[in-house]
Amino acid sequence: MAAAPPFKPFTLAMIQLGQVGADKSANLRHAREMIHKAAQGAVSPRLMSLQECFNSPYGHVHFPVYAETIGFEPGQPYDVAKTESESVKLLSAAAKDTGVWLLGGTIPERTPEGKVYNTAMVYSPKGDLVAIHRKVHLFDIDIPGKITFKESETLTGGSSTNYFDTEFARIGLGICYDVRFPELAAIAARRGCQVCIYPGAFNTTTGPLHWELLQRARAADNQIFFGMCSPARDLTAGYHAWGHSLVVDPMAKVIGQLEHEEDILFVDIDPKTFTEARAGIPVTTQRRFDVYPDVSKAQ
Repeated sequence: MAAAPPFKPFTLAMIQLGQVGADKSANLRHAREMIHKAAQGAVSPRLMSLQECFNSPYGHVHFPVYAETIGFEPGQPYDVAKTESESVKLLSAAAKDTGVWLLGGTIPERTPEGKVYNTAMVYSPKGDLVAIHRKVHLFDIDIPGKITFKESETLTGGSSTNYFDTEFARIGLGICYDVRFPELAAIAARRGCQVCIYPGAFNTTTGPLHWELLQRARAADNQIFFGMCSPARDLTAGYHAWGHSLVVDPMAKVIGQLEHEEDILFVDIDPKTFTEARAGIPVTTQRRFDVYPDVSKAQ
């Protein structure tokens, strides 16, 4: 594995989209408008993220209906011009037009075998699709009297850990429920990721309890910057997202957070905090792999 890029300061933009409805084309147009809005603001972000399921309503009944074929193979050239995916074409063009790295939230992905995944995609400033991450841990929960949700009714879980390299950082990937499983972030950090970003969509039951808590925990565990990008809350939708997209620094301090309305969060990522956290509390060199296993070596 190649060494991680030198960690350099950069500005991250989290785009917390609202107005996500049944019309996929309208959802995509709105996403493009907000990406351009983020790029044209007073701050110039070098990396942007959208939320989980930005092009469709969130729900296991919707995933197969809105699923698109992506056809990305890691390590292989990808021809955006030949893709069948409307979302890929739009995100690629938006990244190229704005000249930023774009983590295009997630969309439902259908494979030739008929499986449906919840998939995040990453685009370079040239518009190239350079990485994907399929949600590993499916959101199957049942909290009596509050919420029952079974992603596994229509989705298949991914089977790989993923990151991507920019000229300023190595970025680890996950999606929403993946944050509850600390192994994924630990693997990313031990493979050189200085930042992890997970598009997500916690709800109004689990959000107040665990949204911030889990992100601060993953940041503190691994002494990395950690952020999650949520949809805005829409009480007319079938699923009520918590919102509150946020970013946490390697000392587990929240350095930026939105409320629940549509908005854009700009956060300056400073490598000095990363370096000082690891020097002052050197857990990265104190782990006892003679006592317990290093999960990053199992992949």
